[in-house]
Amino acid sequence: MNYPEFFDTVETITLQDKLSAFLGSLEGGVVEFNYLDIVKAAGHSCPTVAGAYLITAAGLKALYQDELPVRGEIFVSFKETAAEGVAGVIGNVISQITGATTTSGFKGIGGNFARHSLMEFEADTDASVRFKRLDTGAVVEVVYDPSGIPGDPRQQEVMQRLMQGMATPEDKADFGTMWQKRVAAILANSDKVITVK
Repeated sequence: MNYPEFFDTVETITLQDKLSAFLGSLEGGVVEFNYLDIVKAAGHSCPTVAGAYLITAAGLKALYQDELPVRGEIFVSFKETAAEGVAGVIGNVISQITGATTTSGFKGIGGNFARHSLMEFEADTDASVRFKRLDTGAVVEVVYDPSGIPGDPRQQEVMQRLMQGMATPEDKADFGTMWQKRVAAILANSDKVITVK
């Protein structure tokens, strides 16, 4: 499987997963996600998917400091509805990493390890995403703004040719390269696109 080399340069996200430990799925319940894992699940790499990954990494780091974040013990909130803008896409990525879902997630075993009802939309927040630890009640809010990392000025023109069925093979290759170049720049400049409050 071939993919852009920069995928492998993105910092991984490691969590403690008590359910995996209980069921013997992962030794010690330690689970690690990399950017490629998220791209495969999402089906693509784009500024939204990259942003969701960075939001989660920054939020968990701020929330847990030097501790391992605990999967299934994090409540996630969005200002928008799930159908508004890219909130649903970001929610899917965060769900994969944290285990948090709305009502469709795992119901637990004997009252333990539940993953459902840990994600809400239309919440009272101005941040891109708000994370809350269930054990301590600590809260962090994360804002993602990639507007300072522009794409190639030719990208829109080439995209139009692609959408109209008028693109050359070179256009197709160029568009993918241009698209991923911006994603790489976003991931490499998390300090410029992410703010933690």
